[in-house]
Amino acid sequence: MTTRAPHLSLAVLPGRLAVCRLPAGAPTPTWATGAVTSVTRTPEEVSVVCAEDAVPAEVRAEGGFRCLTVAGPLDFALTGIIAALAVPLAAAGISIFVVSTFDTDLLLLRDHLLAPAAAALRGAGHTLTGIS
Repeated sequence: MTTRAPHLSLAVLPGRLAVCRLPAGAPTPTWATGAVTSVTRTPEEVSVVCAEDAVPAEVRAEGGFRCLTVAGPLDFALTGIIAALAVPLAAAGISIFVVSTFDTDLLLLRDHLLAPAAAALRGAGHTLTGIS
């Protein structure tokens, strides 16, 4: 039997992140650093999430992201975690970039949308720390 976690606790992490695209087969870049760093490989590309100020100018990147982390660790049997967060954000017109780890889920959203995202998530019953 699975359990559901409809009300989640999230923390806003400090700093700005970038989402970068490298060609398929590219080696893991040495510049991919920061408190939150993720490298994901597919047959078509290598995606890197890292500190915005670490990304070289010549790299294709979208910057200006902030990170919300779900308090964890989360049990693998929990269902609806991303839906519980994505649905109220989508209703508020806020797009997200999701990274999942073994212990938790991370939501990246544009820095200028942090306040309306916090309002939407709180309105859905979630709690946030690190933002007024």
